[in-house]
Amino acid sequence: MYNLQINIDRISALAKSKGLSINQMLKNAELSTTILDNMKRGRLPSVDKIQSIAEYFDCSVDYLLGRTDNPNSHKL
Repeated sequence: MYNLQINIDRISALAKSKGLSINQMLKNAELSTTILDNMKRGRLPSVDKIQSIAEYFDCSVDYLLGRTDNPNSHKL
């Protein structure tokens, strides 16, 4: 089961670890700053957006989705 809160928490933690706000990270990744707000409202992000965030942080999609605690697990 997909847990949006895990996704939000991991994105937030990764942005914080780089000294960035979520909005700044999303702008750097060339994504809309409304993605996180939509997720907080229960809207699932598209796969390409999650992939873009994973690529930006150099981690796996599985890590962002909470399927693993290892950010390098199943990384492309």
